Amino acid sequence: MCGIVGAIAQRPVAAILLEGLRRLEYRGYDSAGIAVLDQVGKLNRLRTLGKVARLRDEVAAAPLSGTLGIAHTRWATHGEPAVRNAHPHICRDRCVLVHNGIIENHEELRREQKAAGHHFTSETDTEVVVHAVYDELTAGYPLIEAVRRATARMTGAFALGVIDTQDPEHLVAARQGSPLVIGVGFGEHFIASDVFALLPVTHRFIFLEEGDIAELTRDTVRIWSRDGELVKRPVKESAVAADSAERGEYRHFMLKEIFEQPRAIADTLEGRLAGNRVLPEGFGNTAPDLFAQVKAVTIVACGTSYHAGLVARFWLESLAGLPCTVEVASEYRYRRHVVPESALFVTISQSGETADTLAALRIAKESGYATTLAICNVPESSLVRESDLVLLTHAGPEIGVASTKAFTTQLIALLLLTTALGRYHGLSEAAEARMVALMRSVPSKMEQVLALDDRIATLAEQFVDKQHTLFLGRGEQYPIAMEGALKLKEISYIHAEAYPAGELKHGPLALIDENMPVVAVAPNNALLEKLKSNLEEVRARGGQLFVFADFAVPLTEESGVTVIRLPETDDLIDPLIFTIPMQLLAYHVAVLKGTDVDQPRNLAKSVTVE
Repeated sequence: MCGIVGAIAQRPVAAILLEGLRRLEYRGYDSAGIAVLDQVGKLNRLRTLGKVARLRDEVAAAPLSGTLGIAHTRWATHGEPAVRNAHPHICRDRCVLVHNGIIENHEELRREQKAAGHHFTSETDTEVVVHAVYDELTAGYPLIEAVRRATARMTGAFALGVIDTQDPEHLVAARQGSPLVIGVGFGEHFIASDVFALLPVTHRFIFLEEGDIAELTRDTVRIWSRDGELVKRPVKESAVAADSAERGEYRHFMLKEIFEQPRAIADTLEGRLAGNRVLPEGFGNTAPDLFAQVKAVTIVACGTSYHAGLVARFWLESLAGLPCTVEVASEYRYRRHVVPESALFVTISQSGETADTLAALRIAKESGYATTLAICNVPESSLVRESDLVLLTHAGPEIGVASTKAFTTQLIALLLLTTALGRYHGLSEAAEARMVALMRSVPSKMEQVLALDDRIATLAEQFVDKQHTLFLGRGEQYPIAMEGALKLKEISYIHAEAYPAGELKHGPLALIDENMPVVAVAPNNALLEKLKSNLEEVRARGGQLFVFADFAVPLTEESGVTVIRLPETDDLIDPLIFTIPMQLLAYHVAVLKGTDVDQPRNLAKSVTVE
């Protein structure tokens, strides 16, 4: 969601902070702000609605000088998008801070602070934090202790960057429930929500753990744990290139990331296969023993990652013979559960900081699951650190809000998991060898589908003036239809829904007419004849059909029926291959409609609050 950048250095920091905010734009935001303490101790703050570019223009018109500062991009939760609600927030020209997360007891604290004489200038929950820290500073506590005492009264989630204008030698950071990293430099240190913000200035990072509070000077970093103990956190070298968050030759990040999928799949497979086998040790040293004991699987995720889990359910039950349940994390965390015997609890998240998924993991660890496994794209994330076993996807940075390569690398990771588990539950060596060979073929198959880009761009013209679209699929292609509908609605703002094709008679047929495009996913599998019957139901009611089918499917293109041919594949990898045209269709429709493809309205990349 929101983005934080902070710096304490021997050089001017305003340009560093602004560049950091620009690199965090993918997270989603509606306003931006910056505050810098100048050489004479004066705090200068600028806040704007809209894009970081507008804030950059404001700074260019009124330059900020100083070697200590914080900046923020805000996603409105408490209080409408407005300059008064933008961060940083200040209390009486003494305390200034930025905040990600939600303070759940802010109303109670606001009443107390108003009674004590504090004046509120915003509707945000954040303002109670800056007042609370100010009160502790004026009580005589140094900044680090003031933040510790103030946050002890806060319930909810927060990542904080805090400055005391009377103490220009310190920058304090705190993390509870929202991610925050420290960038390590020479004679300078930084904080940020994400390493991408700081790659131009450092590749060395400290990842704060839950409950940590850190005190930064130009030359030192000191960290205290939630128990108040002075601790050392490891400094890790990031291998991410500084230009990894650039579009290069592509018009949008989303298109770049769609075309990066063959390489991302190959990277995710690398080191996980040996000959005709999947290496279970790739999930952790203890994985072979733990996998042998698994009798059931529970998968919990949100959004696109949830769709990946739904596909995996078909694989796990049909290939590994293991019962599998898949749940939306925001629902799972608020109901009572019956934990299956010897069950593996799998979480899926691109960022590893998804609030609902993290909460579900913490519940599962107390509920009696045999072990937990995270499938994630970020090695230093909370989800990875808190899980027993881990399989990292190697999608690389994904900047576009609408997930593409993160989804397909999750699918290949789940296929690796299915194969690894299957070995202990009746999967033959021959079957495993076949699965491995098919996984290795995915990148080249994807390349063939990407060659259809121009064809799909032309097809997209038929969707631009439509208000609704229906997506159909059967079996493991139903979740792919769901993913296709999600992509279209996310970035083109066309209302789109997905249904299992066999459910048409149970309601959706009432919607079918010439103004409702129907997109069908039609691989050549055992359900093809059933699907063809369902498509005839659409044709009979005047619906316009757009069918993605491989070359082996006997379908004829005619009036009202458009067929887009994909390379012949196999049931096992069909979900990975048929995902690509769904992504390209959504992308080209959005481009034609002129929407903000990479940063669609009302959405954020990393949902770190409920």
